[in-house]
Amino acid sequence: MSSQPSRDIIELADRLARAAATGVPCKPIRDVLASDDVASAYSVQTLNIEAVLASGGRVVGRKIGLTSPAVQAQLGVDQPDFGVLLDDMDVSGEAVIGMHRLLQPRIEAEIAFELSADITTPIAAGQAPDFVERVMAAFEIVDSRIEGWDITLADTVADNASSGLFVLGDSVPRRDCPELSTVEMTMAADGLQVSSGVGSDCLGSPWEALAWLANTALTYGSGLRRGDVILSGALGPMVPVTPGSTYRASITGIGDVIAVFSE
Repeated sequence: MSSQPSRDIIELADRLARAAATGVPCKPIRDVLASDDVASAYSVQTLNIEAVLASGGRVVGRKIGLTSPAVQAQLGVDQPDFGVLLDDMDVSGEAVIGMHRLLQPRIEAEIAFELSADITTPIAAGQAPDFVERVMAAFEIVDSRIEGWDITLADTVADNASSGLFVLGDSVPRRDCPELSTVEMTMAADGLQVSSGVGSDCLGSPWEALAWLANTALTYGSGLRRGDVILSGALGPMVPVTPGSTYRASITGIGDVIAVFSE
């Protein structure tokens, strides 16, 4: 992003930041940005992330969005995107996740990675495991500051890829993880199955997703770092969060992750 963002970029960043601060979703940004203007949308995202960092926030990783054909179909988009994970998004240690922190949340199960090294040059999917310490079962609690989830690709990119919160669950060392393209995921809400999928639903393999992210992040000027948590993308359809419900996902060969929401 240039050192002097345009008036449009500043206006859209303010619109999304105000929605996050007030809890009142805003109208889509495509009244200003073309729905396919991804570069400008990432500039909006970056401006708001820089504001959070300036106020004391800390980057702990990245998330890949829109990797699953099912989720792409749900939202009417046709390519992945990425967002930034901040320290206050990690609710892994919370017994109950407060609904007051969210506007219109949905939940999806996925594989997360903890990076063992910086990624400073482009990589292929076959190289991705060399940069990973641990492989984890995870929930991403996606959210949208845009009313009614009425989004195009530019809308969700600008809105930090519709990031909300995340939960990290069971993990295995990378050397012990199964073939990720063939793992199976099932997710239940209060004991009733609500979503399922397989590893290949995530861009063919979560390793492909990690390579895509590493290379795309370099394109936009900020590589992935040792210790980063990477949410690799949904393994099945996302579902709306019901207040008071308990969600559990199981991923074969990796383990379980649980999220409990307040009333």
